[in-house]
Amino acid sequence: MLGFISEIGLTNLKSINMKLTQKFILSLLCFLSLSVLTTHVNAQDAQSKIITAMKNSENDWNKGDLDSFMKMYTNESTMMMPTGPTGISTIRELYEKKYFNGKMPKQNLHYDDLKVTLLGKKYALLTGKFTLSGNNLPERSGRYSLVMVLTKDGWKILHDHSS
Repeated sequence: MLGFISEIGLTNLKSINMKLTQKFILSLLCFLSLSVLTTHVNAQDAQSKIITAMKNSENDWNKGDLDSFMKMYTNESTMMMPTGPTGISTIRELYEKKYFNGKMPKQNLHYDDLKVTLLGKKYALLTGKFTLSGNNLPERSGRYSLVMVLTKDGWKILHDHSS
């Protein structure tokens, strides 16, 4: 080995080592840049899909399609009530009794200020403002925090805390 080093010279060996190190660092930077870009694109895609799902549920509500509106929830969904968390059947019952008049909503629903914070690949926190208006009733609005979960059917509400 010493003969080889003396043949090519120590300077050449340092030069070869430096070039290999530079190529490795450049490859590593390219890989990391692509990883960050992919993560950013996935985050934007998730945010877009969550907001689209919420806007679709808003439209379902305003059309009087409570069944479709309720598809934003999972069978395991909970809603925070003054007495504590409650399940999906109570959530539906609340909407039917308090917010719907037969097949139509008592007021139109509008979501605003939607902000999505990803909590990993399958969970997100969605915060925003809701407004109920129309039908000669006083306008009502409030804030909500929703824990969203990615299911095989898309993003759904896992937990609803509205006030």
